[in-house]
Order: sequence, then structure tokens, then C-alpha cells
Amino acid sequence: MRFLDTNVFVYAFYKPKKQLSQRELDMKENARNIVSNVIQGKENVLTTVVHLSEIVNILRQVMTLDEVREIVRGLLMLENLKIADVTRNMFFEASELGNELKLDANDALALDVMESNGVAEIYSFDEDFDRVNKIKRLPVIN
Repeated sequence: MRFLDTNVFVYAFYKPKKQLSQRELDMKENARNIVSNVIQGKENVLTTVVHLSEIVNILRQVMTLDEVREIVRGLLMLENLKIADVTRNMFFEASELGNELKLDANDALALDVMESNGVAEIYSFDEDFDRVNKIKRLPVIN
């Protein structure tokens, strides 16, 4: 199992208003492949309700509410996508960890949830995760 970060969904579904660089196009293609594998049930992944909310908030800026609802409903129906609940205490602890690691609270939350679920790999384009020794970030795009 791997953790699935918000930005993978965003790159997969986001409809850009500008021309993308080759690097961004590669990221978008990788994101689509990852999400496609998840949707097809080829891989078990983990995310949190906070990260799911983040996806909604970002995609809502460039998609219709109906489009976003359809994506979220589809994700919620996937048996191979585990969505971890987050308590107030968990988020507080993640905020503290974020301060220590110089990560935002949602990234630190991902680390906490990964650790508590025995997950050592994360699908993310966020290079901040490269500074965390305990995990491996996938895919790495140069």
C-alpha cells in the first residue's frame, strides 16, 4: 500500500488554463497513470479525509461542482482506496510535526497516517517529502 497525496489527483484531473511545460505534462501523465491504476483496482492506496477535502477545494476552482462531485463519488466507491479519518488531536500532532520537519500540516498529517498504517511510500510530486528519511516518494520527475 502507498499513500496517495492530493497533488496526484490534482495533476490527473486539473484542466489547465495555460500551456504546460514538458515537466508539467510528464507529471500530468504520471498522475493519470497512477489514478487510472487505482480506479482499475490494480493498487491499494491510502489517503485521508483532509486530503480528499483538499482535492475538492482545488478542483472546484477549475471544474464544475457536478464534475467534482462525480470524481469524489467515484473515489469514495473504490474499495482499494482507504480513506483515514482525522481527529482534532491527530491534526494538532501533525501541526507540531510539521513545525519540526518544516512541512505544512497536511504533509505532516500524511506522514503520521503513513506511519500508523505501516506505509513507507507516497505518491506525490511534492519534493518536500524527499527530506523525510523514513519514506520514499514516487514518482520522481526531474
